[in-house]
Amino acid sequence: MRKPTAQKRNRHPAEKPARVTMTDIAAAAGCSQAAVSFVLNDTPGTRISQQTRDRVLEAARALGYVGPTYTTTASYSGTDNVIGFAVDQLATSPEAIVAIEGARQASWNAGNVLLVTQTLGDPVMEPKAIEALTNGGISALIYMTIYTRQIELPSYIYKLKIPTVLLNCYTADHAFPAVVPSEIAGGQSSTRHLIMHGHHRIATITGEIWMQAAQDRLTGYRRALATADIPFDPDLVVEGDWSAGAGYAATMKLLALTEPPTAIFCQNDRTAIGCYEALKDAGLRIPQDMSVVGYDDEEISRHLVPPLTTSVLPHLAMGQWAIEHLNPESMPGKRYPIAKLECSLVKRHSVAAPRTAARLIHDGAHAQP
Repeated sequence: MRKPTAQKRNRHPAEKPARVTMTDIAAAAGCSQAAVSFVLNDTPGTRISQQTRDRVLEAARALGYVGPTYTTTASYSGTDNVIGFAVDQLATSPEAIVAIEGARQASWNAGNVLLVTQTLGDPVMEPKAIEALTNGGISALIYMTIYTRQIELPSYIYKLKIPTVLLNCYTADHAFPAVVPSEIAGGQSSTRHLIMHGHHRIATITGEIWMQAAQDRLTGYRRALATADIPFDPDLVVEGDWSAGAGYAATMKLLALTEPPTAIFCQNDRTAIGCYEALKDAGLRIPQDMSVVGYDDEEISRHLVPPLTTSVLPHLAMGQWAIEHLNPESMPGKRYPIAKLECSLVKRHSVAAPRTAARLIHDGAHAQP
């Protein structure tokens, strides 16, 4: 039998290339994400210089950007082809805006328009808001929650005579098409990325553990460790609350361990900001002394020093998916599977191979000025 070449012996399993986003193009072109959107969508009436347009187009070509393609069949006979979009939290969450934009893009492709209302989940005002949408002539409804979770839909939603899709939530009876992020796979991918760089002492800072996103990302973390035959150490799991302050405190706690980690998986980017600050205050460098991975791919993640490796919450794609799965059959009467969309990993510069010994990290964290 012919021996494998050294190249084949050392090859890591292939990973999917990271998706190029408009924010990546904006960073490369030196302009705002809004400018990139206007240029790539050829938005009329925008006063963007030809020089900026050329930079955006060149950056898009160089990065291999592929614009979204919409195959939606969402075409209705309702008044003016209007689609309703009800979300519980709008003003305080960028995820809602991204999902709405995905739905808007897919809607306009089919000649439909979107009417959006914030409900706050209020038992009195929400039905009034939904009624206002239906009285406005909507021919379909997207119902979204900010936090991924199982919900109990109010009875009036079941009585609507229009197609309905659930976004970022689902019901126990699976009565409507529903789409959520694939959080377990996302947590697994984030942890596996660190393992592939040679890390075995990998810590994670969770969000509030009562939330499904935190539970699922932790499950993915544990699965990645188990798959790589790395024992689970509960000392390396610290609960946070999604905030930078909690990230700072949790990182300091991890650095104080007798055998500290060589890498930290922060379960959102705001936690990672606090982690960065704690490591800086401890005199440690990223990624030379400690590798860090975040989650959510917020705008700030690409401006940290070094830029943060993180995962994309697929709310844009979820909004598009919701439009594409609005059809006359998407009403109560049968069971629908829950669609889970990939949280793709965006590789930047916050991950490297570990140093020779965790003791170096421990000594650095406790060095006197």
